[in-house]
Amino acid sequence: MSQFTPYSIYGIIGYPLGHSMSPLIHTTSFQDYGIPAVLVPFPTPPEEIETLFKSVRLLNIRGLCVTIPHKQAIIPYLDEVSEHVKKAGAANLVYWDGDKLCGDNTDIIGFMQPLMQKKVPAEYKKVLILGAGGAARAAVVGLHDLGYSDITVTDIVTDLPEALAKEFNLKTVAWEDRDKVEAQIIVNSTPLGMQGKFEEQTPYEQAWFKGKGIAYDIVYTPYNTKFRQEAEKAGWESISGREMFIGQANAQFKIWTGKDLSDRAKQAVIDALAGK
Repeated sequence: MSQFTPYSIYGIIGYPLGHSMSPLIHTTSFQDYGIPAVLVPFPTPPEEIETLFKSVRLLNIRGLCVTIPHKQAIIPYLDEVSEHVKKAGAANLVYWDGDKLCGDNTDIIGFMQPLMQKKVPAEYKKVLILGAGGAARAAVVGLHDLGYSDITVTDIVTDLPEALAKEFNLKTVAWEDRDKVEAQIIVNSTPLGMQGKFEEQTPYEQAWFKGKGIAYDIVYTPYNTKFRQEAEKAGWESISGREMFIGQANAQFKIWTGKDLSDRAKQAVIDALAGK
């Protein structure tokens, strides 16, 4: 009689969960390694977070990816969190360590990796971050870890940059004056350019890109955002949110399994984002 191994269940929580590639990248990797596991979407309204975490413990759900708007809200339901979670005030990963339910933030590692691989010129010292929400927090922690200290943050919501600047010792600029800041690295952490109603928008006009630099878009659907296209037309290099997404997903999978994502899983996401 053959032994049946029950599948381990992993999930992704967020609300809404329309554009997530997490089920594709993780489930494909589980399959490629012969791991009996699957990652499924759990669309979870904010008022149901407490109930969801009771279910995670009761049903022995083996791990969660966490996306907007839950990255801060889940922290009280965890037994332990990493230093990166403490610094960023947000978690995007839930995993078990023995009988403890733990949280980590792999957005930070995911954000850092493309910059580390690019060998950024030493003279690129000034950074401008567009947007001051949860994604910006991960970017700031990652930039600090990489040694960047001259960071300016701006947002259309005026109180957000002030709070972030106070916590991380940053500069701020009014949203309408963002084109006046000298920067060699500009990070888009707003939803402008994202598939859907914001797709034709960019937080930074082509004419504002001066000299040389790197435009880093955290948005990964679509692959070629208007922000990146306009930066490249102005002679800047660009980094896609796709690289950050794959990097943070790889760090998640490694914490869960000890393995890197399979090449087929990474290619599946690249193909899906390219509409293949």
